[in-house]
Amino acid sequence: MSGPSTPSSPRAPAPLPPDGSPPASPESLIYDWNQAEAAPRPPQPFGLIDETLRDGIQSPSATHPSLEDKLELLELIQAIGVDSVNLGMPCSSPRALADAVAMSRHIQARRLTLTPAVAGRTVLGDVERALDVVQQGGMPVVLYVFIGASTLRQWAEGWNLDFLAKASASAISLAVREGLEVAFVTEDTSRASPEILDPLFRTALGHGARRLVLCDTVGHATPAGARALVRWTRRLIASTGVPGQVEWHGHNDRGLSLDNALAALSAGADRLQACGLGVGERVGNTAMDVLLLNLKLLGWYEHDLSRLADYTRKVSEALCIPIPFNHPLSGRDAFRTGTGVHASAIIKALGRDDGRLADHLYSSIPAREFGREQRIEVGFMSGLSNVRFWLESRGLPSNEPLCQELLAWAKGRDSLPREEEILQVVDASHYRKQTAG
Repeated sequence: MSGPSTPSSPRAPAPLPPDGSPPASPESLIYDWNQAEAAPRPPQPFGLIDETLRDGIQSPSATHPSLEDKLELLELIQAIGVDSVNLGMPCSSPRALADAVAMSRHIQARRLTLTPAVAGRTVLGDVERALDVVQQGGMPVVLYVFIGASTLRQWAEGWNLDFLAKASASAISLAVREGLEVAFVTEDTSRASPEILDPLFRTALGHGARRLVLCDTVGHATPAGARALVRWTRRLIASTGVPGQVEWHGHNDRGLSLDNALAALSAGADRLQACGLGVGERVGNTAMDVLLLNLKLLGWYEHDLSRLADYTRKVSEALCIPIPFNHPLSGRDAFRTGTGVHASAIIKALGRDDGRLADHLYSSIPAREFGREQRIEVGFMSGLSNVRFWLESRGLPSNEPLCQELLAWAKGRDSLPREEEILQVVDASHYRKQTAG
């Protein structure tokens, strides 16, 4: 009788060279427990679609971006390697239609490799607005047609399964007949039963849809649920003999959207949907920036992400959504410390002329690889090393009396001072020294 399987051992760190010479790399010194039960790299190629300009701007706190901001976002979405972008819902307003057309033209004029998509309900008028985007914009788009699928939604709307199937078939058939690629989106998929999803998915595939989008619309799913739903859907597609792909769309109501997205990917999802900064209805969607960060660190994403922080800053500016100070990677405090012990170690690493070592000491993210850098501040938890480094990095004198004065002043405050406040103390100290002389 065999016992329980033993997980693979984490990679042991390399020993420090006995002669004090530098190690091969900072990474070689890390004992990585993550490898003990690491999920394997997804065997299937996968894509990403940015939903910031569709689901993201449905956030009650978001501002509808200007066309200029939307075009700049397209450039940044391309820069971070995302392959598709949702241009919005052209059926929602004349402006939404005009902007989708303008963005389509921009993609062509700039020769971007982004695949444009638009969204609409399973309503013939919404399909016609998508066709307007194609005719006026001059390039194909993927149409994401959506309908509520769960029993809860049916009860609230007074719908039944027959209505859902007929509405879906009608909209998909029109779109396919007019040459559109169609993705079929079932809202609240993660709370819908197989008895509902099976006939709806078969109807969609039978009428020409080639993507099934599984929506965790209210953030109900756990990673186990995401895996189960993706695997069930893949088996259903295989049973039809029709080529089809699976997409995952998650919300963050339980704080599980990133975990669910990675679980869906490991279970066989072909594409993940996400929004910059995780904006979206209620508490938002899977955050594209945090998703890309983790895909990169897992070794599942090869594209250069040095513009990732630029992307999140632009999302924040365009939608008037502030970046939380503690947001991974892009938050103000992501690579910032005013604590003496932490700062001292980072400063010693920087003193070795090794930015990579400094990036790893008190961070799991190599800041420079993602367009950021370590920042040492002066505050009530600081030590002399903070003060000295802060002054020297700005080309200011760092004599002992000035450092002691600054440190005593900072420790008497309740919060970290702004740069201009520290400079005022420095200037006042210099003035006193000159007048005393």
